[in-house]
Amino acid sequence: MPSLLLISLVSCLVAINQARPISRCDLAKVPRKEDLDGFEGHSLSDWLSLAFVESDFNIAKVNENTYGSFDYGIFQINSHYWCNDYQSHTENPCHVDCQGLLSPNLLSIINCAKKTVSGAGGMKNWVKCRLHCAGRPLSCWMTGCHVG
Repeated sequence: MPSLLLISLVSCLVAINQARPISRCDLAKVPRKEDLDGFEGHSLSDWLSLAFVESDFNIAKVNENTYGSFDYGIFQINSHYWCNDYQSHTENPCHVDCQGLLSPNLLSIINCAKKTVSGAGGMKNWVKCRLHCAGRPLSCWMTGCHVG
């Protein structure tokens, strides 16, 4: 019986470790340092709302799409279009391995998100953002966050 309890505890710890959410205000500090505020006309609130609707601020989120590609990281970068997952055919314009987009460092995913936003469609490249963020006031995402 004690071994069953130990196995359950280890399983819970592994699941918690794999789901690495970052707080909204901690995330707000990272894009600010990486010059995302105002990048291609998008505010920090835009980036925070994108991260929330796409991954619920989960740095390690991987989502399989119905057509066989995968979305990676806090901004859910698509393997078919932007990164190399060694399964999908992609030109890999971000020049990054998709697994690298799951790093807590966030630099790779921010650089790839910049390329995604710079291309045709901008933030509309993310379906959930288009459905849940576009045309809505998003300044509330910065409420209580002290970024300098």
